[in-house]
Amino acid sequence: MTIRTDAIRKSGPLHWEPSERWVRGTKGGTTVVDSRRPVLVWQPDLPVPCYTFPESEVRTDLLRAARRPDTGAHCGATVFYDLDLDGAVTGNAAWTFPGEELAGHISFEWFGREVLDHWYEEDEEIFVHPRDPHARVDPLPSSRHVRVEIDGVPVAETRRPVLLFETGLPVRYYIPREDVRFDLLTPTDHRTRCPYKGIARYWSWSRGGPGLTDVAWTYPEPVVAAGAVRDLVCFYNEAVDLVVDGERLERPVTVFSAQRP
Repeated sequence: MTIRTDAIRKSGPLHWEPSERWVRGTKGGTTVVDSRRPVLVWQPDLPVPCYTFPESEVRTDLLRAARRPDTGAHCGATVFYDLDLDGAVTGNAAWTFPGEELAGHISFEWFGREVLDHWYEEDEEIFVHPRDPHARVDPLPSSRHVRVEIDGVPVAETRRPVLLFETGLPVRYYIPREDVRFDLLTPTDHRTRCPYKGIARYWSWSRGGPGLTDVAWTYPEPVVAAGAVRDLVCFYNEAVDLVVDGERLERPVTVFSAQRP
Protein backbone atom coordinates (compact mmCIF):
# COMPACT_ATOMS: atom_id res chain seq x y z
CA MET A 1 0.00 0.00 0.00
CA THR A 2 1.25 3.49 -0.85
CA ILE A 3 0.78 6.12 1.83
CA ARG A 4 0.74 9.79 0.94
CA THR A 5 3.41 11.91 2.56
CA ASP A 6 1.86 15.35 2.17
CA ALA A 7 -0.38 15.77 5.21
CA ILE A 8 -1.95 14.38 8.32
CA ARG A 9 -4.76 12.08 7.26
CA LYS A 10 -7.86 10.80 9.00
CA SER A 11 -9.32 7.31 9.10
CA GLY A 12 -12.44 7.21 11.25
CA PRO A 13 -11.42 8.37 14.75
CA LEU A 14 -7.71 8.02 13.89
CA HIS A 15 -5.34 10.67 12.64
CA TRP A 16 -2.10 9.54 11.04
CA GLU A 17 0.86 10.65 9.00
CA PRO A 18 3.90 8.88 7.55
CA SER A 19 7.33 9.36 9.09
CA GLU A 20 10.71 9.21 7.41
CA ARG A 21 12.51 8.14 10.59
CA TRP A 22 14.25 4.77 10.75
CA VAL A 23 12.60 3.02 13.68
CA ARG A 24 13.70 -0.22 15.33
CA GLY A 25 12.36 -2.21 18.25
CA THR A 26 14.26 -5.01 19.98
CA LYS A 27 13.62 -7.57 22.70
CA GLY A 28 16.28 -9.73 24.31
CA GLY A 29 18.75 -8.82 21.57
CA THR A 30 16.33 -9.78 18.78
CA THR A 31 15.19 -7.09 16.35
CA VAL A 32 11.42 -7.40 16.08
CA VAL A 33 10.78 -4.21 14.10
CA ASP A 34 13.11 -2.60 11.56
CA SER A 35 11.18 0.02 9.63
CA ARG A 36 12.07 2.83 7.29
CA ARG A 37 8.43 3.52 6.50
CA PRO A 38 6.72 3.88 9.88
CA VAL A 39 3.42 5.67 10.27
CA LEU A 40 2.52 7.81 13.30
CA VAL A 41 -1.04 7.29 14.54
CA TRP A 42 -2.98 9.45 17.01
CA GLN A 43 -5.80 7.67 18.83
CA PRO A 44 -8.59 9.76 20.36
CA ASP A 45 -8.21 8.30 23.85
CA LEU A 46 -4.42 8.79 24.15
CA PRO A 47 -2.47 12.08 24.42
CA VAL A 48 0.55 10.76 22.50
CA PRO A 49 1.02 8.99 19.16
CA CYS A 50 2.02 5.41 18.47
CA TYR A 51 3.77 3.87 15.48
CA THR A 52 2.34 1.37 13.05
CA PHE A 53 4.65 -0.50 10.67
CA PRO A 54 4.35 -2.25 7.30
CA GLU A 55 4.07 -5.99 7.85
CA SER A 56 7.15 -6.51 5.67
CA GLU A 57 9.23 -4.60 8.24
CA VAL A 58 8.03 -6.64 11.22
CA ARG A 59 9.15 -10.12 12.30
CA THR A 60 5.70 -11.56 11.74
CA ASP A 61 7.16 -15.04 12.23
CA LEU A 62 7.35 -14.15 15.93
CA LEU A 63 3.66 -13.22 16.13
CA ARG A 64 0.78 -15.55 16.87
CA ALA A 65 -2.96 -14.94 16.91
CA ALA A 66 -3.71 -13.69 20.42
CA ARG A 67 -5.08 -16.31 22.78
CA ARG A 68 -7.16 -13.71 24.58
CA PRO A 69 -7.64 -10.75 22.20
CA ASP A 70 -8.02 -7.39 23.92
CA THR A 71 -11.09 -6.55 21.88
CA GLY A 72 -12.42 -3.05 22.23
CA ALA A 73 -9.00 -1.47 22.62
CA HIS A 74 -7.26 0.71 20.05
CA CYS A 75 -10.29 2.16 18.30
CA GLY A 76 -12.07 -1.14 17.95
CA ALA A 77 -9.17 -3.23 16.64
CA THR A 78 -10.21 -6.86 16.20
CA VAL A 79 -6.89 -8.47 15.23
CA PHE A 80 -4.39 -8.92 18.08
CA TYR A 81 -1.12 -10.83 18.28
CA ASP A 82 0.90 -12.46 21.03
CA LEU A 83 4.68 -12.17 20.72
CA ASP A 84 6.40 -15.56 20.99
CA LEU A 85 10.15 -15.14 21.39
CA ASP A 86 12.13 -18.24 22.30
CA GLY A 87 9.09 -19.70 24.02
CA ALA A 88 8.40 -16.60 26.13
CA VAL A 89 4.95 -15.34 25.17
CA THR A 90 3.81 -11.73 25.65
CA GLY A 91 0.05 -11.48 25.32
CA ASN A 92 -1.59 -8.85 23.13
CA ALA A 93 1.79 -7.40 22.19
CA ALA A 94 0.64 -6.12 18.81
CA TRP A 95 -2.49 -5.33 16.83
CA THR A 96 -3.76 -4.00 13.52
CA PHE A 97 -6.03 -0.98 13.27
CA PRO A 98 -9.44 -1.55 11.66
CA GLY A 99 -10.30 -0.16 8.24
CA GLU A 100 -8.59 -0.08 4.86
CA GLU A 101 -6.38 3.00 5.26
CA LEU A 102 -3.87 1.29 7.56
CA ALA A 103 -4.38 -2.25 6.33
CA GLY A 104 -1.15 -4.23 6.11
CA HIS A 105 0.35 -2.42 9.12
CA ILE A 106 1.09 -3.71 12.63
CA SER A 107 1.36 -1.68 15.85
CA PHE A 108 3.03 -2.63 19.13
CA GLU A 109 2.04 -1.80 22.69
CA TRP A 110 4.27 0.98 23.92
CA PHE A 111 2.71 3.80 25.93
CA GLY A 112 2.11 2.49 29.46
CA ARG A 113 3.09 -1.08 28.56
CA GLU A 114 6.34 -1.58 26.71
CA VAL A 115 6.48 -5.13 25.35
CA LEU A 116 9.85 -4.59 23.64
CA ASP A 117 13.02 -3.77 25.56
CA HIS A 118 14.36 -0.94 23.42
CA TRP A 119 13.13 1.40 20.71
CA TYR A 120 15.31 3.57 18.49
CA GLU A 121 14.69 6.44 16.10
CA GLU A 122 17.73 6.42 13.83
CA ASP A 123 20.56 5.57 16.30
CA GLU A 124 19.09 7.29 19.37
CA GLU A 125 17.12 5.31 21.93
CA ILE A 126 13.70 6.70 22.75
CA PHE A 127 11.49 6.04 25.75
CA VAL A 128 7.83 5.83 26.77
CA HIS A 129 6.28 6.78 23.42
CA PRO A 130 7.26 8.05 19.95
CA ARG A 131 8.13 11.71 19.75
CA ASP A 132 5.30 13.83 18.44
CA PRO A 133 6.61 15.91 15.51
CA HIS A 134 4.06 18.59 16.39
CA ALA A 135 5.39 19.01 19.93
CA ARG A 136 8.49 21.08 20.68
CA VAL A 137 11.06 21.04 23.45
CA ASP A 138 13.33 24.09 23.28
CA PRO A 139 16.02 24.62 25.98
CA LEU A 140 17.28 28.21 25.82
CA PRO A 141 20.13 29.72 27.88
CA SER A 142 19.02 32.85 29.71
CA SER A 143 20.27 35.61 32.01
CA ARG A 144 17.04 35.85 33.99
CA HIS A 145 17.27 36.02 37.76
CA VAL A 146 15.57 32.89 39.11
CA ARG A 147 15.05 32.04 42.78
CA VAL A 148 13.43 28.86 44.06
CA GLU A 149 11.89 28.77 47.54
CA ILE A 150 10.30 25.95 49.55
CA ASP A 151 8.36 26.91 52.67
CA GLY A 152 10.00 30.34 52.42
CA VAL A 153 13.52 28.87 52.37
CA PRO A 154 15.68 29.70 49.30
CA VAL A 155 16.95 26.41 47.82
CA ALA A 156 18.35 27.73 44.53
CA GLU A 157 19.22 31.07 42.97
CA THR A 158 20.88 31.84 39.67
CA ARG A 159 21.34 34.38 36.89
CA ARG A 160 22.31 31.72 34.34
CA PRO A 161 19.36 29.36 34.01
CA VAL A 162 18.34 27.37 30.99
CA LEU A 163 14.65 27.82 30.28
CA LEU A 164 12.98 24.79 28.77
CA PHE A 165 9.87 25.49 26.69
CA GLU A 166 7.85 22.31 26.13
CA THR A 167 4.54 22.13 24.31
CA GLY A 168 1.65 21.82 26.75
CA LEU A 169 3.71 22.39 29.91
CA PRO A 170 4.81 25.48 31.86
CA VAL A 171 8.30 26.84 31.37
CA ARG A 172 10.79 24.79 33.37
CA TYR A 173 13.77 26.58 34.93
CA TYR A 174 16.97 24.51 34.91
CA ILE A 175 19.62 25.74 37.32
CA PRO A 176 23.38 25.07 37.47
CA ARG A 177 24.35 22.76 40.31
CA GLU A 178 26.63 25.38 41.85
CA ASP A 179 23.54 27.53 42.43
CA VAL A 180 21.51 24.84 44.24
CA ARG A 181 21.43 24.18 48.01
CA PHE A 182 22.00 20.43 47.97
CA ASP A 183 22.33 20.44 51.76
CA LEU A 184 18.55 20.95 51.76
CA LEU A 185 17.84 18.11 49.32
CA THR A 186 18.02 14.34 49.63
CA PRO A 187 18.67 12.11 46.60
CA THR A 188 16.11 9.36 45.92
CA ASP A 189 16.00 6.20 43.84
CA HIS A 190 13.15 7.53 41.71
CA ARG A 191 13.71 7.56 37.94
CA THR A 192 11.50 8.67 35.07
CA ARG A 193 11.93 8.48 31.31
CA CYS A 194 10.95 11.12 28.77
CA PRO A 195 11.10 10.68 24.99
CA TYR A 196 12.14 14.31 24.56
CA LYS A 197 14.74 14.61 27.31
CA GLY A 198 15.96 11.20 28.52
CA ILE A 199 16.21 9.53 31.95
CA ALA A 200 15.81 11.74 35.03
CA ARG A 201 16.96 11.18 38.62
CA TYR A 202 15.44 13.01 41.60
CA TRP A 203 15.84 14.72 44.98
CA SER A 204 13.32 15.32 47.75
CA TRP A 205 13.03 18.29 50.10
CA SER A 206 14.99 17.13 53.13
CA ARG A 207 12.54 18.60 55.60
CA GLY A 208 9.64 16.59 54.20
CA GLY A 209 6.10 17.73 53.56
CA PRO A 210 3.25 16.77 51.22
CA GLY A 211 4.09 16.98 47.53
CA LEU A 212 7.80 17.54 48.19
CA THR A 213 9.02 14.02 47.52
CA ASP A 214 10.96 13.85 44.23
CA VAL A 215 10.47 17.59 43.85
CA ALA A 216 13.65 18.26 41.86
CA TRP A 217 15.34 16.39 39.05
CA THR A 218 18.23 16.34 36.63
CA TYR A 219 19.13 14.67 33.34
CA PRO A 220 22.73 13.39 33.62
CA GLU A 221 22.72 12.14 30.02
CA PRO A 222 19.92 13.86 28.12
CA VAL A 223 19.04 13.12 24.52
CA VAL A 224 20.95 15.20 22.01
CA ALA A 225 18.16 17.73 21.42
CA ALA A 226 17.99 18.52 25.15
CA GLY A 227 21.75 18.62 25.70
CA ALA A 228 21.63 22.16 27.10
CA VAL A 229 20.03 20.88 30.35
CA ARG A 230 22.68 18.26 31.07
CA ASP A 231 23.34 18.01 34.83
CA LEU A 232 21.23 21.10 35.55
CA VAL A 233 18.58 20.93 38.29
CA CYS A 234 14.90 21.72 37.88
CA PHE A 235 12.08 21.98 40.43
CA TYR A 236 8.39 21.33 39.93
CA ASN A 237 6.72 24.71 39.42
CA GLU A 238 3.61 23.04 40.82
CA ALA A 239 5.21 22.44 44.24
CA VAL A 240 7.70 25.25 44.90
CA ASP A 241 7.69 29.04 44.78
CA LEU A 242 9.49 30.55 41.81
CA VAL A 243 10.57 34.18 41.69
CA VAL A 244 11.70 35.23 38.21
CA ASP A 245 13.17 38.71 37.71
CA GLY A 246 11.54 39.80 40.96
CA GLU A 247 8.08 38.48 40.07
CA ARG A 248 6.64 35.63 42.12
CA LEU A 249 4.99 33.21 39.72
CA GLU A 250 1.67 31.52 40.31
CA ARG A 251 1.88 27.77 40.64
CA PRO A 252 0.55 26.25 37.40
CA VAL A 253 -2.12 23.56 37.23
CA THR A 254 -0.87 20.63 35.12
CA VAL A 255 -1.08 16.85 34.89
CA PHE A 256 1.52 16.81 37.69
CA SER A 257 -0.51 18.95 40.08
CA ALA A 258 -2.42 16.02 41.59
CA GLN A 259 0.89 14.64 42.82
CA ARG A 260 1.91 18.01 44.26
CA PRO A 261 -0.49 19.20 47.02
